[in-house]
Amino acid sequence: MGSDRVLAVLKELTRHSGGVSLEEMTRVIASPKPTVHRALQSLRRAGLADQDRHGHYLLGDEFVRMAFAHHEARPDHVRVRPVLEALAERFGETAHYAVLDGHEVVYRAKVDPPTGAVRLTSTVGGRNPAHATGVGKLLLAHALRTALDVETWIGDGALVRRTPRTRCTAAELHAEFESIRARGCALDDQENEPGVNCLALPVYATSATAPSGAVSVSALAYRTPLSTLVGAYDEIRCLLGPLGAPLQ
Repeated sequence: MGSDRVLAVLKELTRHSGGVSLEEMTRVIASPKPTVHRALQSLRRAGLADQDRHGHYLLGDEFVRMAFAHHEARPDHVRVRPVLEALAERFGETAHYAVLDGHEVVYRAKVDPPTGAVRLTSTVGGRNPAHATGVGKLLLAHALRTALDVETWIGDGALVRRTPRTRCTAAELHAEFESIRARGCALDDQENEPGVNCLALPVYATSATAPSGAVSVSALAYRTPLSTLVGAYDEIRCLLGPLGAPLQ
C-alpha cells in the first residue's frame, strides 16, 4: 500500500501545475496527513516533487525531464511530428497523433495552428473515448472487423454519448467501421465535442501491417467545415507519405 499511496500522490501532483498544499493533498487523497507527507518526502528525495517558497508541492524538475525525454524518444512521435507540422500549417488547424488504449485514445503528439488562431484544449497524454473520435474510430475499424468483435469490445457497459451525434450502439459502430475501411479515413462530425470536426488517417510508424496510431486534422467547424477536410483527403494522404500505407 505504501507504493500505491506514493503513486496516488504523484498522480495528484500532475493536476496542480501551480502547486498544492499538504492540507489539500490530504483531503483529495483521503489519507492521514503523516502518510501523505511521507509520500511527498519520498518523491522529493527522488527529485520527482518539489516545494515552492509558499510550502506548496509541485512536480519536480527531474520528473518533467524524464517525461519529456521519454516523450521525445518515442519513435512514432519523432517520425510523425513533421507531418503534423505540415498539416497544422496547411489548414491552420490542430493536428494530432494518437494511439488506441482499450476504450480510449491517448494523444502522443499535437501541433497547434500558427500563432493567433483559436486552439483546441487537447493535450499530449490526454485521453478521449475511442468511439467518439476520428482517430479512435479509425483504429477501432482496423481492430474490430466483425459485428461480434464490436459487441465484445463494448461489453456490458454503455458507451458515453459525448454529443447528440455520438454513435454508441454496436450496430451503428459496426456500420461506421465498414465505411471507414472502405473510405480509408475516419470522420468525426462533432461527435466528441460540439463545434469540432476532424478527419483521421492511419499511420504505420512501427508496424508494416497494422496501424500503430492515427493522424488527424481537428478543426473548428465554422472555420474549416468537414467537407473541406474530406475534399483534401488526397492531399493529407500525400503528406503522410510512406507512413500512411502498410508494406505490400
